[in-house]
Amino acid sequence: MLIWLTLAIVWIIDRVLKVFVQGSMVLGESQVVIPGFFHLTYILNPGAAFGLLPGQSWIFILTAVLAVLGIFYAQFKIPRQDWLLRLTLGLIGGGALGNLYDRLFIGKVVDYLDFKVWPYVFNFADACIVVGAILLVLNMLLEERKARKMSQGESESSDRG
Repeated sequence: MLIWLTLAIVWIIDRVLKVFVQGSMVLGESQVVIPGFFHLTYILNPGAAFGLLPGQSWIFILTAVLAVLGIFYAQFKIPRQDWLLRLTLGLIGGGALGNLYDRLFIGKVVDYLDFKVWPYVFNFADACIVVGAILLVLNMLLEERKARKMSQGESESSDRG
């Protein structure tokens, strides 16, 4: 349930923010929030994050659909108590659906978060995907470490026996 709740919340927040930007700004407009650091800049991105592969929407549509299908499958394989992995998959899935919606209904992705210390404009969905991916890697590293400790503990106890 945590996967789908997180996914839905991310998707709803993403839609609300994008509708707000589209309704209150003109394409290409930039509003200063924190001078020299953060602006809201409304652009339509024809590619992926960081402007990669512009005009290749079919790749991102396919990727988003596969990601959501993978998450649907994974929900049955992940132990209920593994809330971090469930939260992580919800973040990634919600972000993927947010950008998929834009690609299907607008043809491009609505971006608006413009940190002036970074050359790219992105959106809430992108941020959730990146945070989810980082958490996924951290979770995998923690699981690997836990498995290594358990196997070391088993070999030490068999050495004593």
